Amino acid sequence: MNIEFESISFRYENKLPTSDMVINDISLNVGPGEFIGIVGPSGSGKTTLLQHFTGLLKPSAGRVLADGNDIFSKGFNQNRLRRKVGVVFQFPESQIFEETVYDDIAFGPRNFFVEEMEIERRAVETCRILGLDLQSLRNRSPFNLSEGEKRRVALAGIVVMDPEILVLDEPTACLDASGVRQVRNMLAEMFGMGKTIVLVSHDLDFVARMCRRIVALKSGVVIFDGEKQAFFKNRDLLNRLGFREPKIYRYYNKINAMLKRDNSSASKIDEIMSVFGVLK
Repeated sequence: MNIEFESISFRYENKLPTSDMVINDISLNVGPGEFIGIVGPSGSGKTTLLQHFTGLLKPSAGRVLADGNDIFSKGFNQNRLRRKVGVVFQFPESQIFEETVYDDIAFGPRNFFVEEMEIERRAVETCRILGLDLQSLRNRSPFNLSEGEKRRVALAGIVVMDPEILVLDEPTACLDASGVRQVRNMLAEMFGMGKTIVLVSHDLDFVARMCRRIVALKSGVVIFDGEKQAFFKNRDLLNRLGFREPKIYRYYNKINAMLKRDNSSASKIDEIMSVFGVLK
């Protein structure tokens, strides 16, 4: 599926002046098989932009297109769109509501009349990928879980739907190192299956390791859209956004300087860093 934002702008109160747009004149194309990180300082419009993917918000100006069709046009099936585009919000409490963990994970597939045996299979596999022990959590209330477990249950409830596009807002928030690793493994597996992944994160080390393309927002405007190598090597741009280089790029620069001082082959640095999967 292809999602296109065509010069979209949005403000929460229609009477506000144009200068108070939360996002302003954004044009983006999200194609199949992409892994995109949306970054920017707090208040830059990242979460607002994510909510336009499935029509949770309607732009004040411009259009959102799914495979060339305006998602707010008459006759467009937004329920079908939301089956293909799964959104995981920043706060898991906004997405969990059933009495048990299993029922919460199974809610989406049941709503689309998936057979119970298939739901069970999907739930077991999704929980395995996310490091959730479904056997012990199955009948527990999702509201009594830790923050990290709630986040992974919310993730499972979307992943179990097998969406074509997965959109995530701060997927590693409240997770310990093990939880971050499990989310990273899950996203890598889904990306390897050909899924499109779009995520918002303040964790630039996570973004640098996982994403291929970076979209940077500042004050509701896109100020960068391109390959991650170009983004993370642009120190002026990082400073403008108030960011530090991710650790892995700081290591890159240090190792590169050492190799140059030793008159070693400059190509060796790329070989070393490619092992971490962060430069290519």
